[in-house]
Amino acid sequence: MPSDRLPTVPLVPSRFGAEESDTNMPLCFIDPQDAIRVMVESVGREARRQLLGELVRAWVDEIPDEELASHYAKALIDLDEHDLSMLAAWHASMEVGTPVANREFLVNAFPALGEARREALKIAAGMRGEEAFNAGVAEEQALETVLPWLSQERCEELAAECLELYCWDRLGCEN
Repeated sequence: MPSDRLPTVPLVPSRFGAEESDTNMPLCFIDPQDAIRVMVESVGREARRQLLGELVRAWVDEIPDEELASHYAKALIDLDEHDLSMLAAWHASMEVGTPVANREFLVNAFPALGEARREALKIAAGMRGEEAFNAGVAEEQALETVLPWLSQERCEELAAECLELYCWDRLGCEN
């Protein structure tokens, strides 16, 4: 809303002399989703990979509990045998039975994970996202798929995380 206070970021003092009274600088974008898109397009490969991982985790946090199982089953479809083995090992650490590295076991064991179901989906979706990233699936496609599902509040939190990664990338990390 126009009457709302603008989000701000701490002002970094420059050698050119910013006034001491200015401790915050407004961060103005049309909306957080656009800010996220701009930052994803403006960073190197490693930072982009991390931003997309944050995006996937934010999306999983927004999924209603009753829809987790169907999204988990969809996430498993594209996983290879290595990823399924890693996910089965994670299931074993949750003590939900003797793990078997196949989709049917993992989908059937999902309800037994209880409170850890969301974490299992984050892992599976992250593996799927990583494979898509390595295969060259456009970041724009991932953004268009996930961003509309996020609440305004979660988009604002994600934009702040993206800004941190953007600064990290721009300040000279290796990509």
